[in-house]
Amino acid sequence: MSTEEGALPRESLEKRGIEPTVVAAESARPPFFSYGGEDRLPPPPQLSPTEEKALYRKIDMRLIPILTLMYLCSFLDRGNIGNAKLQGLVSQLHLDGNKYNIALTMYFVPYCLFECPSNLVLKKFRPSRWLPGITASIRSETLHGTLMGLVKNFPQFVGARICLGVAEAGLFPGVVYYLTIWYPRHMIQLRIGIFFGGATLAGAFSGLIAYAISFMSGTCGLLGWSWIFILEGILTVLVGIISLFILVDFPHTATFLTPEERAYVIYRKKYDNSSVGEEENFEMRHIREILLDWQLWPQILIYMATISPLYGISLFLPFGFDAAISQLLTVPPYVFATSLLLVWAIWSDRIKRRFPFVFAGHVLTLIGFSINISAVSIGPKYFGIFLIVGGTYAGFPGVVAWLGNNLTGHYQRGVGMALQISVGNFGAIVSSNVYLAQDAPRYILGHGIELMFVAIGLIVTPITMFLYKRINAQRDARQEEADEKVAHYTPEEIRRLGHRAPDFRYTL
Repeated sequence: MSTEEGALPRESLEKRGIEPTVVAAESARPPFFSYGGEDRLPPPPQLSPTEEKALYRKIDMRLIPILTLMYLCSFLDRGNIGNAKLQGLVSQLHLDGNKYNIALTMYFVPYCLFECPSNLVLKKFRPSRWLPGITASIRSETLHGTLMGLVKNFPQFVGARICLGVAEAGLFPGVVYYLTIWYPRHMIQLRIGIFFGGATLAGAFSGLIAYAISFMSGTCGLLGWSWIFILEGILTVLVGIISLFILVDFPHTATFLTPEERAYVIYRKKYDNSSVGEEENFEMRHIREILLDWQLWPQILIYMATISPLYGISLFLPFGFDAAISQLLTVPPYVFATSLLLVWAIWSDRIKRRFPFVFAGHVLTLIGFSINISAVSIGPKYFGIFLIVGGTYAGFPGVVAWLGNNLTGHYQRGVGMALQISVGNFGAIVSSNVYLAQDAPRYILGHGIELMFVAIGLIVTPITMFLYKRINAQRDARQEEADEKVAHYTPEEIRRLGHRAPDFRYTL
């Protein structure tokens, strides 16, 4: 099957269920297609670049801090098991053999399975209720803090991890999908970067927080690992409740913006990647079309090549020294990764390219794991950790933004991004089971598997970029023919084509 789907012949459109309609004159087209509630707003104003920056800065200040805090807490909840391991979790719950790895795995199974359904219902249940709801009410103190902090044996611990996986499944794909509703596609990586930077900071501060909480060991008869789960769980619940009063649903309902500002945001999104706007309503064909879209599957492999090493290092990073020193040594690599992440995100949006930064992340990760699998001293290994954490965390926002940039239609983008994240996260299941206690301290099997994932990324990423570039070149070469085709289809038909339309260009 050819990857070139831009200049689709009439027969191809008919096979896809799109009945072409010849339009005799431009005036025969409907004069206006409502998008994003724009019919209830005044015409969009003309803004200078400075005024536009001020508008999006205003949106940033309302949305990004609370979303970042929500995900920071989520990532603390997810990754604090590595810190809890240092505070007596394994010995008290008798997690001998591969029980610890099984507990890690059971979190990711529901986490992967529930991500796509969550994105499908996000617009129906309203983002301002759904995202805080899955942060606070489901992952409540009862489910997370009490169960994770007060479990007494292995089965209880696995059950609590499953509950946590179900609760957290919808947050990350929901937020990145939510951001694509607000921001044009070449503004999105910086926002995903800031939001995801919360997770990176969580990695940095989880060691400090765990070190401080460890001094509570023995309080109320609980060891330090129990207090790590309980206190961080309470924090997550409080943040979820606060977010109920801060998040808004969609641009046209955002009361913190003036009607003219709302109209401008909708206008920018409407013509961001389509000459007529994109589809907003759900149809079952969206699922079928995204599953048959060639770009989804290499993008899943690229995601898996990034997320698997990321989870592997976050779950097993504390190493080499006693518990207190190991906790503190986790901080500098994540601070470095946060700085690199923000620099790359700003740079990527400015030049409107994703490939160079995704590929650079793979290269850094390759070097880092190559060092750590070698028989070298602790110093070089620690330097390699910087490269691994920096490469995976800084490259990750570009991976998510890349696919989001190249899908049109609210539900096709929502389903596509959720599938990328959910299927790709099965790589995290692998990472949870390849770092075995008997392989310490070199973890040859674990590092070798992660190097395999990185190698997949180094191969698939340039191939995907080449295919995008080739399709764009083919559409450029057929521009005159494409203009004629566009003239022969109604705006609704062009909307249905989405990123397969002749006038769409992929972000490289």
